[in-house]
Amino acid sequence: MVPMLLWSLIHFLMSVSCNHHLGVCCLFVNFNLQLNLMSAHTIDANLWLYADDSNDASSCANGQPPVNSSPVVCFGEMLIDFVPTIAGVSLAEAPAFEKAPGGAPANVAVGISRLGGSAAFVGKVGDDEFGYMLANILKQDNVDNSGVRYDHNARTALAFVTNRADGEREFLFFRHPSADMLLHESELDVELISKAKIFHYGSISLIDEPCKSAHLAAMKIAKNSGSVLSYDPNLRLPLWPSAEAAREGIMSIWDQADVIKISEEEIAFLTGGMDPNDDNVVLDNLFHPNLKLLVLTEGSAGCRYFTKEFKGRVAGVKVKPVDTTGAGDAFVGGILYCLASDPDLYKDEERLREALLFANACGAVTVTKRGAIPALPTKEAVLSLLTQAAS
Repeated sequence: MVPMLLWSLIHFLMSVSCNHHLGVCCLFVNFNLQLNLMSAHTIDANLWLYADDSNDASSCANGQPPVNSSPVVCFGEMLIDFVPTIAGVSLAEAPAFEKAPGGAPANVAVGISRLGGSAAFVGKVGDDEFGYMLANILKQDNVDNSGVRYDHNARTALAFVTNRADGEREFLFFRHPSADMLLHESELDVELISKAKIFHYGSISLIDEPCKSAHLAAMKIAKNSGSVLSYDPNLRLPLWPSAEAAREGIMSIWDQADVIKISEEEIAFLTGGMDPNDDNVVLDNLFHPNLKLLVLTEGSAGCRYFTKEFKGRVAGVKVKPVDTTGAGDAFVGGILYCLASDPDLYKDEERLREALLFANACGAVTVTKRGAIPALPTKEAVLSLLTQAAS
């Protein structure tokens, strides 16, 4: 028997793909279940599920389809990841590497599109074979790439990434400078950014000029247009001049975000070594007055969530990991996919938990394959994993 949290989630995701010519359909689901999902928690709920062909409002909880005319616009870097052909080795020990498209904001955009949502990417790549390959990958995944710019004087960024046997991730970047660092404010697609329902970004684009100024300008455009600002710091310490510069840069735009996703490692870094497992550390140091939702990812253990009204934890979905590259971005793609269709998701704890379970499963599917974008899941793959986990 399928747990309530999963059951209502499946009905929502099925309705996202329903044929609009069917008109209005209504499904009453009345469950009173006390079931345990992977030793996580029990759910007891009554739920109405609706699906119709109107474009007035979309809700992750009630099953209405996302409004595709208002995409999630992702801003920042897109690059080539080189991943070892075998798992559990350092970069020096790797016998060979496979190239894979990556870059956190681009990963999120593709992740949303693969799930059936609407996404666009704004950033810069080199006027080279890798740059055009990346732009084409966005197009193939139905991501709007009209905001991509090409630099004639700099190459597309490269990164070598591995998960060592000790569990630590190892990075080696080639950006001296790379094209993504050279995006100018004048090159921004203002119209595209202004249409964003959600504007998502990281912190890497804050490291160097002119991209830093372009990033800040894009945030201002999005905010003035009524977009929800979504922030994943995506700490990559080797790219910053110093740890202090990284901490200061990441926090410089912290209080402007409506939604923030952060990892345990990033909490420890930003708080000067405080315990990331202590909810009070998170709330006292990182939850600012304007924040609607703060999500702390904990790898295979799942995630914790914090709003102004409530907090809690949603367990992860167990899989056998192959490569954790892109797992966090898949998670972000999952939650933003739901948030785009249900802007008030953070106000209802039950609906939020459903969305976070789905996002956890997005991350879990991703770690079963190598690379970032190549491993990002479809909605069908996520549902399949959730069904297996519940059986």
